[in-house]
Amino acid sequence: MASVQPYFKEAGSGPAVLCLHANASHSGQWKGLMHLLSPEFKVIAADSYGSGQTPDWHSDRVISLLDEVELLAPVLEQAGEQFTLVGHSYGGAIALKIALMFPHRVRALALFEPTFFSVVEHESPSPNEVDGIRRAVANASAALEGGDSNLAAQHFIDFWMGQGSWAKTPEERKPTVAASVRNVRRWEHALFSEPTTLEAFRGIQAPVLCMVGGKSQLSAHSVANRLVATLPRVELVEFQELGHMGPVTHPDVVNEVISRFVKKSG
Repeated sequence: MASVQPYFKEAGSGPAVLCLHANASHSGQWKGLMHLLSPEFKVIAADSYGSGQTPDWHSDRVISLLDEVELLAPVLEQAGEQFTLVGHSYGGAIALKIALMFPHRVRALALFEPTFFSVVEHESPSPNEVDGIRRAVANASAALEGGDSNLAAQHFIDFWMGQGSWAKTPEERKPTVAASVRNVRRWEHALFSEPTTLEAFRGIQAPVLCMVGGKSQLSAHSVANRLVATLPRVELVEFQELGHMGPVTHPDVVNEVISRFVKKSG
């Protein structure tokens, strides 16, 4: 069990919906979705290790998705016997791990490009379709080794949001994002070394909404493509004009689709 307590916020009452955020983000990214769903659902948004108001992981590099799930034990208890999961990127990978561990508790999953990179790694080692994020992490790690957290953030954010995105980030937000990106090597370890194979996802019987951005990177699409081909009950929605950070850059567009799915499934 985790030795620290995760921060989470809650709104509304009714069937539970647990929302998990992307890397370099925090539970606040789901503010709009909480507003949409709280009239009918109990919506919980949690911060993962070292994000938002949850304490940092105690190790410099080694962490697993299982560790992230165990951190959320109090949140899962608050969610009750059954709940719907909403996850973006790293949060989507954690959501899938929860669904594999507690299949009878998960009512449905709404996932925007879960970064479960290990399903590609198990299929074929590098060179493969996740080399893009592998290179971005290597560049960010090199910058961290050199003591330049801003350059590390630039490598990471520009990979996911496009060249020049870091330069356009509001100055008041940069310190928080740069501080978060210090965890980039841990995220890589959790996502690339996860022992779960693609075949395991055939056991998830809950309905899954898998969302992708038309302008996202191959690293993200490669995971989504494999999940869509494997999950028994999956619906694919593509936002042609959005990228990997669509739930953050265009929350109203994405949250409306998630809201409809949750209401239909819940």
